[in-house]
Amino acid sequence: MDFYIVLGIERGASLNDIKRAYKRLARRFHPDINPGDRRAAQQFRQIAEAYETLSDPDRRRRYDSTGTTPSADGPEPTFGFEGFDFSISVSGTEASTFGDLFGDVFQQRSSSAGAERGVDLHAQIDLGFEEALAGGQRSVTVTRQEHCRVCRGAGHLHGPEVRCTHCHGTGVVKSARGHMVFSRPCTTCGGIGTLQWNHCPGCGGQQVEMRAEALTIGIPPGLADGARIRIPGKGHAGRNGTPAGDLYITIRVAAHPLFRREGDDVHLTVPIAVHEAALGAKIDVPAPDGIARLRVPPGTQSGQRFRVRERGVLSPQTRRRGDLVVEMRLVLPRVLDERSKELLREFGRINMQNERASMLGDRGQSES
Repeated sequence: MDFYIVLGIERGASLNDIKRAYKRLARRFHPDINPGDRRAAQQFRQIAEAYETLSDPDRRRRYDSTGTTPSADGPEPTFGFEGFDFSISVSGTEASTFGDLFGDVFQQRSSSAGAERGVDLHAQIDLGFEEALAGGQRSVTVTRQEHCRVCRGAGHLHGPEVRCTHCHGTGVVKSARGHMVFSRPCTTCGGIGTLQWNHCPGCGGQQVEMRAEALTIGIPPGLADGARIRIPGKGHAGRNGTPAGDLYITIRVAAHPLFRREGDDVHLTVPIAVHEAALGAKIDVPAPDGIARLRVPPGTQSGQRFRVRERGVLSPQTRRRGDLVVEMRLVLPRVLDERSKELLREFGRINMQNERASMLGDRGQSES
């Protein structure tokens, strides 16, 4: 990489020519002017490196004689150091640590590499049991950070060239750590010393502003309580050209007075009379999609379960429907008259005789 070619100047260019070329190119390729453009950021680093080398007489002399960058001869500090004085020892609370000495360097590196995507947002939609099974559409209003409409997410507006107030037009910011003085290019103006933009009055330079947006969310049928729907790009807007975050919708399903969901199956408890359980019957039971016809065989016991195929929940993953599981609960009749009492006594005597005969017969066979 030829630094003279990078800056577009001749080898005999003066210091003023170098500065003018640097300012012209830095304004064009500065990261703040080209948010998210990696190629522009790489060119800006090359321009800054070429300017640091050619603007320093010693480094330029070494570069002209060897034809190599300073980093090729050995490790060179990225920032210039001035005022070294190790003759005085500093101890106690005033002593500088490595964290103090290089905190600014690491902070600058982390800030340049810390451009991350926008933050994810979370919202909740409450559904009834039938609504969750059927699916559909629901509206939700989300307040989120979006790119500023004034500056279109740049954070600044172009204007007349003014002197940088952060470095007072020098292009260099100095900081002292103990006996060491660090100098580095001004991050506000990119080491140019002048600015051609102002902070956006709409967002104050933050690149984003808060806005509310009404969204229509498509809800697939069969979602269970606690399911989440991801809406890409509907979180907070990213900064410096990074993508926006996502919106996550959590589904909350209310309990049903009759049905209970377990996976893709729907469970239901149905009362059954004594004569229906004893003699068998055909009964109608409620199902999520209407009425289901169920055959109760003779001798059905309380707590016995029957399965009605494919009358449960449509799975959003497999697109297959679960079953309706019906549990029988025996309900004793209310005895209100003598005729009913006499019939129950007669039923009890006959049934008890049959049970005793069966028990005695089983015992006799076992003893023999």
